[in-house]
Amino acid sequence: MKRAGTGETAEDVTAAVGGDRAALERVVRAVQPEVFRLAVRFFGDPRDAEDAAQEALIQVVTRLDRFRAESAFSTWVYRVATNKFLSIARTRGERQALSFTDFDTELSRLPQSPLATPHPDVEEQLLIEEVKVGCTLAMLLCLDREHRMTYILGEIMELDHATAAEILGITPAAYRKRLQRARERITHLMRARCGLFDRANACRCRKRVNTAVGRGCVDPHDLVFATSAQQAREFPEVLTEIRRLEHAERAGAIYRSHPEARSHVDLAGFVDGLFPA
Repeated sequence: MKRAGTGETAEDVTAAVGGDRAALERVVRAVQPEVFRLAVRFFGDPRDAEDAAQEALIQVVTRLDRFRAESAFSTWVYRVATNKFLSIARTRGERQALSFTDFDTELSRLPQSPLATPHPDVEEQLLIEEVKVGCTLAMLLCLDREHRMTYILGEIMELDHATAAEILGITPAAYRKRLQRARERITHLMRARCGLFDRANACRCRKRVNTAVGRGCVDPHDLVFATSAQQAREFPEVLTEIRRLEHAERAGAIYRSHPEARSHVDLAGFVDGLFPA
């Protein structure tokens, strides 16, 4: 997402506020990928994320004249999106989310089903990737919304503290405390159970494929997270590098290794259609 204040993004924002439809579409298409990616991380389900991202983009469009260029345009967009996500009614995934205690118990139960992939027509590494991303995003849902968004902005997106605090509308000191609490909770769970985090842990994504398919959590023929077979095949090498990091840095690195989330809906086209010329 480009910064406003210099370059074509600033020009497009100014032109869009003045009624230029083409500039408005360019602005929406520029911010759409990051808004959707933030939504996926926050809601844990691309389908819920598409609906939430649409609502956030509508607010970006309708409030564009309120942008004062006092900070980066991306910061302003993230704040609009964050406020919208925090105010949306809880999704089904959030309502069904486990507590950290229950998630710990779930990960302690090693599946007894065979380890062989039950769907030979689907690449095994893609199924493993689907389980990995789905499980780690589900961990984020153990956090309440405020701590979850804080963790995403600070630990996964690695925004500086001043920018993240501005997006959340809190002081940098309050942000640091909230981030530390969220980081400790996620890291504690991963360090205790996750085989990605520590090879000494018994839990393995491959061992959970059959269970995830059996429960309907993973549809082998409709994968929502594993979007790149090449990235899935290369992940073991990435994981080797992640495990060389200090424990405090590993969880964030695991989240940053997720494949890029892409919407199946033309969100910019959808928003543009709501505001006829």
